[in-house]
Amino acid sequence: MAAKVTAADRVSYKTATKHSLFTYMWKYRTLYLIALPGIIYFIIFKYVPLAGSVIAFQNYNIFKGFTGSEWVGLEHFKTMFQYQDFLRILTNTILLGLYDLVFAFPAPIILALLLNEIRLVVYKRVLQTVVYMPHFLSWVIISGIALGILSPSTGIVNHVLEWMGFEPIYFLGENSYIRTVLIGSGIWRDSGYGTIIYLAALAGINPDLYEAAEVDGAGRWKQTMAITLPSLIPTIMILFLLHIGKFLDLGFERVWVFLNALNTGNGEILDTYIYKAGLLSQQYSYTTAVGLFKSVVGLMLVFIGNFLSKKTTGESLY
Repeated sequence: MAAKVTAADRVSYKTATKHSLFTYMWKYRTLYLIALPGIIYFIIFKYVPLAGSVIAFQNYNIFKGFTGSEWVGLEHFKTMFQYQDFLRILTNTILLGLYDLVFAFPAPIILALLLNEIRLVVYKRVLQTVVYMPHFLSWVIISGIALGILSPSTGIVNHVLEWMGFEPIYFLGENSYIRTVLIGSGIWRDSGYGTIIYLAALAGINPDLYEAAEVDGAGRWKQTMAITLPSLIPTIMILFLLHIGKFLDLGFERVWVFLNALNTGNGEILDTYIYKAGLLSQQYSYTTAVGLFKSVVGLMLVFIGNFLSKKTTGESLY
């Protein structure tokens, strides 16, 4: 017969739980102290601003505030889908996000595998430093470098094309090339920095597995396919799920610095449209609705990707 739980027992259990939680937190107080700045950052700049999403359902007036502005429901979302250029802008964002997923996401994996094969430690460290460096440059500097390299008159790319007998191309002045420039510059800037996590995962693979594979006669390629890549799957899947959450969030600066009147047709994305309509035209409620739509799509993609990953590989975010 089960013992009867009294109110005193419940109070005693809650007290013990609180005491053990406090003891645990005090034991690891240094780690919590280190994490505190990051927690404060996310609370102030990520979670608190979520309350501002309410203006997507209002005709927001900066003088009346949240409480005094008129409620309009889903009116701004209807306006968003009825806007004649919205489909073009959404298509640009989806295509760039897809290209980024197909070409930019695997780049750090491939680079990490190549760096891992270098046996000369000094050369490996120097090469790692070189490929990390572009990440710390701003997009303004990156765009300046790209402009110099791709210039139709002085750029090295066009000099090579002329040497091969082709006409110079104004890469940043044509719609057909802007997506390639955006994805290519993103790969050059961030792929090296993205190798950090993969190299750390590679360092954690048991060397005995490679020794056993060598005894069995497996070469470097077979070792990579049979040992290295399977060992990286958990890391790849977690980073993939985090990446698809930003599928429609390519970044304002990354695109804005490359845009001009000649390539806007294929280069304009939701982030740049929000800037122009929201800050320049002061349509705060409307652009909040656009941003909320983008966030909801990203959240849905994370849920779907997490579900599929959990079913297929067993790896998931939660």
